[in-house]
Amino acid sequence: MEFGELTPETVPFIGQAAYIQLELFENLARAVTTAPNLADKEGVSVMARVTLKKHHRLIAELRSLDQEPASVMAPFAPAIDAFRIATQGSDWYELLLTSHITAGILDEFFISVSGSLPVNVGPRLAAIIGKNAGADAVVDALRTAIAEDPTRASRLAMWGRRLVGDTLLVARSALRESNAHAPVEERIEPVFTELIAAHTRRMDQLGLTA
Repeated sequence: MEFGELTPETVPFIGQAAYIQLELFENLARAVTTAPNLADKEGVSVMARVTLKKHHRLIAELRSLDQEPASVMAPFAPAIDAFRIATQGSDWYELLLTSHITAGILDEFFISVSGSLPVNVGPRLAAIIGKNAGADAVVDALRTAIAEDPTRASRLAMWGRRLVGDTLLVARSALRESNAHAPVEERIEPVFTELIAAHTRRMDQLGLTA
């Protein structure tokens, strides 16, 4: 999809994406710290390292544009901090599912939007955000947890459904407002439809109902 006038300016786009990766890393770091066993600590730490590396590479992009990263990210901090707090979950399993689901939706959305950025930066940002090493370990940990205690499935499925709305609101906030006749939500519906379809596939992979 071509986002046209909804496409954000390059610098704010990078700043928001960088801060989101930092918040995703914080969740994953918390999941490493509270993991129930050493194998899970090691597995989740891989995704945490990859997410932090994305943040650092996006920060490097801002510096290459002579921007101060903290200043660019600051306007996005309150809303994203509130999002992280609201989606932490009540235990390690919900926290881990949050990390998996929110990272998947937001990465896919920002990759979609990057296709409408200038050609000298968009593909490079998409490549940075698209690095997803470590997700398999998170999936394995969740599937093992559900197999060990099948009663977790319904609770995690409900939690996964709740995450979608909050995460899509964060994605929506990245777009510019438009004075065009067609409502923004109507114009971006195909993208959100695909994001939800991808979310359903992630939930299916875990054996959970989306």
